Amino acid sequence: MTDEERPHRPNEKYKLSKGDSLDIKEEELVFYYNRERRLAKAPQSVKNLYTAQKKARFSLIRPLVADKPRAMLFATILVICAAIIVFLILGYFDGSYSLEGNKIKIDGSKYDGATIVVLRKTVKDSSVAYSGAVDIAVSASVEPGEDEPLFFHRVFFTLTQEEEYRFVVPFDSPELLMLLQTEKYSLKIRFKPK
Repeated sequence: MTDEERPHRPNEKYKLSKGDSLDIKEEELVFYYNRERRLAKAPQSVKNLYTAQKKARFSLIRPLVADKPRAMLFATILVICAAIIVFLILGYFDGSYSLEGNKIKIDGSKYDGATIVVLRKTVKDSSVAYSGAVDIAVSASVEPGEDEPLFFHRVFFTLTQEEEYRFVVPFDSPELLMLLQTEKYSLKIRFKPK
């Protein structure tokens, strides 16, 4: 096989740097890539990427309102928090009731076929708070046509800042209806014993 018949590499005739020292000066080199020329033809968004930007200072609020969806979400969270605070101040989440200047809270727990009712009374304003007898009627919520069990009890409120009354209702029900009645006013309460 002669030299012409054997397969040739495509770069066989080029001078490669095998042992030959190439003394090429940097001024003679031709660069086909020029960043300034390329950026001159680029759109403005690409030019903005290469310009030096100021380093942002640390901020807690700026990332929360960086764009419109984040700002709307942040505003929604603030409105919901404000609404919850207003409802707490107005007493919508409070499980207490008011009866002639007294704040009343009722809890119940089931025990061995009976219900233990705990009535806590707190005086809001001693100048207008009621003191005296309070009649209590407790009944179980039953289906129409069934016999409705009733329980009657009487407690006496004083002007002491906080008082607690406990009594046992002789029946067990998932929901109790209670009526508290003073000389002038009455209060209806529906609660579920635990």
